[in-house]
Amino acid sequence: MNAVSLIAALLLSSGLPPLPLPPPAQAEALEPFVATYDAWYEGKPAGDATMRLTRRDEPQWQLDLDIRGRRGLVGLARLNVEQSTVFEASGDGYRPLSQSTVRKALFFGRKVIGTYDWNAGAAQWTGDVSKRRRDPVPLREGDMSALLINLAIIRDAEPGRTLQYRFVDNGRARDHVYRVSDEPEIVEVGELSYNALRVSRVEDDDDETIVWVANGVPTPIRILQRDEDGDGVDLRLIEYQGAE
Repeated sequence: MNAVSLIAALLLSSGLPPLPLPPPAQAEALEPFVATYDAWYEGKPAGDATMRLTRRDEPQWQLDLDIRGRRGLVGLARLNVEQSTVFEASGDGYRPLSQSTVRKALFFGRKVIGTYDWNAGAAQWTGDVSKRRRDPVPLREGDMSALLINLAIIRDAEPGRTLQYRFVDNGRARDHVYRVSDEPEIVEVGELSYNALRVSRVEDDDDETIVWVANGVPTPIRILQRDEDGDGVDLRLIEYQGAE
């Protein structure tokens, strides 16, 4: 158990309130970590996931998310996914350099590779990607992959704030707008609880992504994807620790 988890456990046992929110982290304050999640699908336990931030040659980092679904589960393709982004971190933010997504299923698999060429000002994807998403996507400063937006939310979330990012991933670019809750709420994680800010994004087609961040934890407490039919993929943090 790391120091943050130990302190949280002591507070719970003493009856004191959950841990308060710290000031938002800065891009240059990144530290390697490994986080383990329970993976839920449509409201039911469905597998597990690991998010890992690794230091490469400065100023490069690598962020990986590996979601592993249980065999025989309907919708398994959504839960057997490996994503990875190599990026540069500086005082200005996170700049993606390469991105990959591997989807695994019983009878098929897909792999998509993206390259962010900042000198040429364009990103392009190859592999199992549709023809219409093979064309170069013009880059702007601040563009990020889906994984990097998770880190940016942790860095930027403050009560009542609106966060705007440009998602450039899998051959397309979209503006993402997130709204941070005015007040933190109690989020229980196993035997611990945190004062966590809810950060929500609602798409035009009623799909919703919600990320909970709390207490200086370097990774989201929970990530929920929801559509008009209800909860979809739901990752719930159960452990995290520093790593080198």
